[in-house]
Amino acid sequence: MMEKQKKFQLKNVLSISIAHFVHDTYSAFLAPIVPLLKAKLGINNTLISLMFVAQQIPNLLNPFIGIIADNLKIRYLVILAPAVTTICMSLLGITPYYIVILILLFVMGISSALFHVPTPVLIKNISGDRIGKGMSFYMLGGEAARTVGPLIIVAAVDVWGLEGTFRLIPFGLLASLILYFRLRNINISKDFPKNNSLKGIKETFKEHLPFFLLIAGIMFFRGFMKTSISSFLPTYLGEKGGSLWLGGVSLSVFEFAGAIGAYLAGTFSDKIGRLRMLTIIILISPVLMLLFISSEGPMMFPILLLLGFFIISSTPVLLAMVMDIDSEHQAFLSGIFMFISFVSTSITNLFVGILSDYIGLIDTYKVSSILAFLAIPFVLILRKKYK
Repeated sequence: MMEKQKKFQLKNVLSISIAHFVHDTYSAFLAPIVPLLKAKLGINNTLISLMFVAQQIPNLLNPFIGIIADNLKIRYLVILAPAVTTICMSLLGITPYYIVILILLFVMGISSALFHVPTPVLIKNISGDRIGKGMSFYMLGGEAARTVGPLIIVAAVDVWGLEGTFRLIPFGLLASLILYFRLRNINISKDFPKNNSLKGIKETFKEHLPFFLLIAGIMFFRGFMKTSISSFLPTYLGEKGGSLWLGGVSLSVFEFAGAIGAYLAGTFSDKIGRLRMLTIIILISPVLMLLFISSEGPMMFPILLLLGFFIISSTPVLLAMVMDIDSEHQAFLSGIFMFISFVSTSITNLFVGILSDYIGLIDTYKVSSILAFLAIPFVLILRKKYK
């Protein structure tokens, strides 16, 4: 097994986190323009939810991508993925056909999977014994992107119209070119240990299956609440009479708070413990969601800030717990985590879309809040088994 590096390599951590920022800025374009696509194509919330599912389908292959990544140097995938995502997401506005949008989102999903499975392991390798801090920087890049992304796409639509968003492509390609010069010589002697033993992978899977089942329960039940906000917040506010700008700004406020939560939660979990931090997050989030549903006017934004902080801050803590596992198949374990994350997101997106077509998004938000409380027993079992 590769010997762990004890030194926290700040420059390399920042480089990968910036790559995460570039990639996820463009991947955040869909939700803010959902109301426009819905009107343009004449589709309902169920078909809208299938757009988000199309993004997630490639992540069914995440464990296999993890196995491959365990035996490859993947820095060039980290560089290429943002460029592919840039092109796909910038073409959504100009596309007149629903099926073409699904194809673009599917290709973007492949790009996202190839990026998100190996990069947490790179972060682990260059974070020394401060994995939580490294994951916080990494997640900060992603959440900061989802803060900026909605504002960029809404501004682009305001200036060029929905069909003019393809003009954003050069900016993403330029960012990928800059990443190439920064990351091509990243100082990691081995990206991953060379171990592709099928028997070892099976044993690793069996050994850690109970842990991942508990993680899956937490992510699944929290997923209803998280996807309700991250995928449908602009549409939800539109149903309440809000404008496209209000939806975009509100989503950015949510993601901005999430960026702060992503950074602080992982760092604090290094100090007070992963399980204690996770328990606090799980208990508070559903209560804040119920408060947000009942809020009106300016009071919505302070609650939305707290909601973003606590909803999103669970991910770096869970990811740090996975990276804490001492294994020769670290990318495979990362792939399992990403598989759980994206599959739960797909299911909950579809659930929210279908249910909202029947009872409306306002009542769907209430149902999602109640379902989030069901994550609490899984956290309590996790504390009992792995404390």
